[in-house]
Parts: sequence; C-alpha cells; structure tokens
Amino acid sequence: MATQSFDRHEPDAKEMAQRIAGYGREVIETEAAALSLLIAGLDDNFVSAVDHILGARGRIVVSGMGKSGHIGRKFAATLASTGSPALFVHPAEASHGDLGMLVRGDLLIVLSNSGATIEVRPIMRHARGLGIPVIGIGAQENSPVMRDADIRLLLPQSREACPANIAPTTSTALMLALGDALAIAAMRERGVSRDGLQALHPGGNIGLRLKPVSTLMHPAPGLPLVSPTAPMAQVIVTITAASFGIAGVVNADGRLLGVITDGDLRRHADQLLNMTAEQVMTCHPVTVPANGYAEDALALMKARRITALFVTGGRTGEPDVPVGLVHIHDFLRLDLV
Repeated sequence: MATQSFDRHEPDAKEMAQRIAGYGREVIETEAAALSLLIAGLDDNFVSAVDHILGARGRIVVSGMGKSGHIGRKFAATLASTGSPALFVHPAEASHGDLGMLVRGDLLIVLSNSGATIEVRPIMRHARGLGIPVIGIGAQENSPVMRDADIRLLLPQSREACPANIAPTTSTALMLALGDALAIAAMRERGVSRDGLQALHPGGNIGLRLKPVSTLMHPAPGLPLVSPTAPMAQVIVTITAASFGIAGVVNADGRLLGVITDGDLRRHADQLLNMTAEQVMTCHPVTVPANGYAEDALALMKARRITALFVTGGRTGEPDVPVGLVHIHDFLRLDLV
C-alpha cells in the first residue's frame, strides 16, 4: 500500500527567532511607554503618600489580590528592607481573621488595577473604622477602591502588553515601578545609609557586598611587609611565603610607601637581585580603608586590574598604615565576583 506524502512547511529558524524577539520588544516597548506616562503623572499625591509612609507610627500594611497581590508582597518587602516597617496581608485571609494584623497607627496601601476587587473591601472598611489612612493604587479613578482611599495614586491608562489586553502585564509593571519609587523616596528621606542597609541585609549577596572590608581582610601581623632597604632576594622570599603576589614597603613608622607585585618583578628582571625594595616598588599604591565596603574594594580591584589591596586605617585611623590585605580570591570564595 502506497503511503501518502504531505508537503510540510518547516519554519525557517531565523524567521522564527526574529518573530519571537519581536514579540519581546513589543512587550518591553509597551511597558516602557506606560512607564514614561507614569513618570509624567507623578504629582502631589505621590508626595503625600511618601509623607504618610514616613509618618506612620505603626507598620505599612500592603494588600492586593491576584497579580496585584504578588506585586504587593514585593512592595512590602522592599519597604521593609529600606527602612519602612511593612508587611503584606492577603485580602481574602484578612476576612478570615487576619484583619487583626491591622492596628491603629498603621497605614494601609491597597493595590487594584481595576479598583473593583471585591476582596479588598473588608480590609478597607476595617481600616476606616480604626481611623487608618488608606492609599489606593489603581488605574480607574472612579472605582470603589480609589473613591474610598484617602490618597489616590492613579496609574496611567495603558494597554496591557498581552495581545488580548487581558493578562496583567503593563499594569503590574506600573505598580512595581510605583512601589519602588515610594519605597526609595521614603528611604532617602529617612536618610538610610549603606550602614543601615547592611544592618537590614545581614545575609545573602547584598549582605556580603555591604560587609566592611575589615571583616574580609587578612589582618596584621603576618602581612607581607618589607623595609625600603630590603634586598630584592628577601622581598621575593616574602612575596612567595605570603602567596598574595604582593609585598608592601613600609618605613620605620609603619607607613606604606609603596608595593611590589609580580609585575614589578618582571619589569626589573634583568637587574633585580642587585636592587632594593625602594628601587623596585610602585609608589603611591592604591589602598582601601578598613571601614570601606567589600563591593567598593572589589570595584576598585576590577577598575585598576589588580588582584590584591592593602587595607589601611583600622583603629589607629592612620590612612597610610597597613592593617590588613584583601585578595581577589577572598571575593571569589564569597561568590562576589
């Protein structure tokens, strides 16, 4: 029996790749255009919202349903991690006992793109009964949520990036950006520094990046240090024993005059053993303060293309007295590179 053959059109791989990339660009362009409208629309209501966040005696309680709820969770987490105590309360769970999480002195922020989400109404009524201010974030000015809010942050009217204009995409991107704007504006007004952020982020990559250099360095004694008059044979032994690929040259007061690296050794290879440390060293070396941050030290090493830095300062506060040393391998071990 003869088999029937069919002509099958195999899509060209290049055409398919271009089409898919085009879909992605359309989504990002749609959301970027909406974000531009959001920027232009920030007004006194935004300022008032930040003032309420700063003035809350209790916590900032964020609530939202569905995709708005997912954004709300992230918003609450960002507030908390930038110095504004916050938590997320699921509106459906609130109706089953979690309304008790809301107390006088709190601030309620409700996210609802349509503004007609039924599940958020009980928590808004409860807030009203406690005299708690409510900030509404949504796209429909005359919706129940926005009408009942004390402060209304109106999202621009924008089409969802979904081709059917249904799946929350543009609207959630706007909520995410507006939440970040509120949190960071409040953070800056509070004057939260990197020290404050480190206290709030002791773990994870952020915590590692914000660690003081002094917690990562190899401390004195034991640093590869030599005197200016040390013969280079002694310097080579010091560099080799320490395994950092560097030696510091210090005067009698312990002040760092220069450094000698593998590169310096190669540049003077033809007459190296007839020279002293002072003749070979690179003067005015790059250093990092002991109270500096790990991420700054790593950025400096990358920018200067060096693998080791002497740490200066420490308890003595002397800016040119070495108290430790950090090597690129210290950052590699922490997965910061």
